[in-house]
Amino acid sequence: MRSKTFRRVRSAILAALLVFAILVGISVGQALAAPGTDSVAARLAEWARTHSLGWVVTGLEQAQYAFVTKPKTGGTIAGGLPKPKATPTPTPTPTGPDITPAPASLVPIVSTPLLPGEGLWQDLYSVRGLPAARAAFIRPDSIHTSYYVQVVWMDPKLVSFSLHPGYQVPGGTLTAPDQIPPTEIDSILATFNSGFQMRDARGGFWQNGQTIVPLRTGAASMVLSTTGQLAVESWPGGVPGPGVAAVRQNLDLLIQNGVISPAASQANAPAWGSTVGNAEYVWRSAVGVRADGSIVSVVGPAMNIESLANILLRAGAVNAMELDINPDWTNYITYTHPSPGVAVPSVLPPPDPYINPHRYLQPSSRDFVSVLPRS
Repeated sequence: MRSKTFRRVRSAILAALLVFAILVGISVGQALAAPGTDSVAARLAEWARTHSLGWVVTGLEQAQYAFVTKPKTGGTIAGGLPKPKATPTPTPTPTGPDITPAPASLVPIVSTPLLPGEGLWQDLYSVRGLPAARAAFIRPDSIHTSYYVQVVWMDPKLVSFSLHPGYQVPGGTLTAPDQIPPTEIDSILATFNSGFQMRDARGGFWQNGQTIVPLRTGAASMVLSTTGQLAVESWPGGVPGPGVAAVRQNLDLLIQNGVISPAASQANAPAWGSTVGNAEYVWRSAVGVRADGSIVSVVGPAMNIESLANILLRAGAVNAMELDINPDWTNYITYTHPSPGVAVPSVLPPPDPYINPHRYLQPSSRDFVSVLPRS
């Protein structure tokens, strides 16, 4: 009798495990077969995080950092920094009410030795024949001297910004397209990544009158207006006003009113992400607003939260927020248009082998920002 009962219980357990394995296999298979250019590793990590296995992913990522991806110290940049397209000597730039004055060159963090072109702006793309964006390259600190970070300056008088939700992040049923739509193919100038998954962002997501995740008062907020302007602010609370198109929150402000957050210097502060915290040197990205309203984007490797903040401050950001981290999710992509209906993407240096330049030309799992000419 006991033997029969044992066999029945064992069969029931095995059957349950088999059903569980089949369901997990189907779920994982769907994640791997989803549209977009996310890597297999990224898809598996995202699946695990959405199924309450984030602690496993965090442990694996911390081990990977410790033994594989931790950036080396010292050394030089092979081949030097990307060469400026124009002579380093300052040349006259257009002035007038329709453009924002060009920013001053970035002061390098590492001055010995000073690399040719470090901190100097080069034209990135133009609108109506005027420089609408400029890029500069700078080493992140005096320790990781074989890496460099890109800083992009954008003129809000010449470009406009639009937030696109991903089909997984933020979730919900937003009507905005999760990729660059056909109507923008001939005009898209650039795209850049948004923030963390919403469960890690410690903030909300609101777009076109629809709340996907409730907004948190005081959270760092990328606010996009119905006229295509972009602002970065600490959310004051309440419902977005009639001129707001979208609010994307992520963590707390890294820089507010020109002052770096005290939490940036606190070891292992949870404000900057639970995967590696603020102390580890990884790929990071951020967006900031200067006093003149122009926008700066920072993307690159070998940065902890303090070095990211220092670069933003040198770029003139008075308010700034961290966006996503790790090479699977950080990017700034530009586009050229050799013929009608064709947009050719290019990932701006430093090179990131994890990013497919076409990621936003097809459905994206994560939300992103598009940069378009201002009409």
